Amino acid sequence: MGQHRLHQDVQTAPLCLGVSGNVPCVENRRWVLGGVVYATLNIQGSCNNLCDTNPDPAEFAARNAADIIWMQETFAFAKQRHAAAIMFISQADPGFDASDATRAPVRDPKTLAETDGQPDGFQQFLAALRTEVIVYEKPVAYVHGDSHYFRVDKPFLDTEGRRLENFTRVETFGDNTFKTDPASDDNNVHWVKVFVDASTREVFAYQAQIVPANRVAVPAP
Repeated sequence: MGQHRLHQDVQTAPLCLGVSGNVPCVENRRWVLGGVVYATLNIQGSCNNLCDTNPDPAEFAARNAADIIWMQETFAFAKQRHAAAIMFISQADPGFDASDATRAPVRDPKTLAETDGQPDGFQQFLAALRTEVIVYEKPVAYVHGDSHYFRVDKPFLDTEGRRLENFTRVETFGDNTFKTDPASDDNNVHWVKVFVDASTREVFAYQAQIVPANRVAVPAP
């Protein structure tokens, strides 16, 4: 909680597009703790600012390119540091396959092309990420919110349809289920604990933490 400060690297190159021109991508950050590299990526939900109410293709293009550079540099940094694993933290659920149209973009898991007819703000990033994950070989976690349906899975496939065993997606809690019932709006608001041990083979382990006061359907015992 701020008692022990950590050094952070920030993407200071003016690669992102602000209201008055190019600016540093200050949301993209990186740090090291316990032999593991952590990095944030400014990747937005829905379609990464290519749809919704005020789409901005120019802003997307600049930020997307910057995100890919930051991601690639993070892999290079992790290799240089002989890190045991990498954890990326972002907002967007980019959709990795065609299994969950209710919560994420639907895409061909081999080509990573979106197949639902919506603007695709993620294919280029996912293709670059997949290349790095395969070469890196060590554990890579991608943590996101967006649709806020808690799950820990391995949805990433290579171009031949084989699962990338070293990649894990973690989607966090943070939304509510009963949006029409204000009394139940705290449902699904919980958190996820991550255990990190760089000396173990998988490095990361995940545990859902259910907040007793936020239990709705089944009250806490």
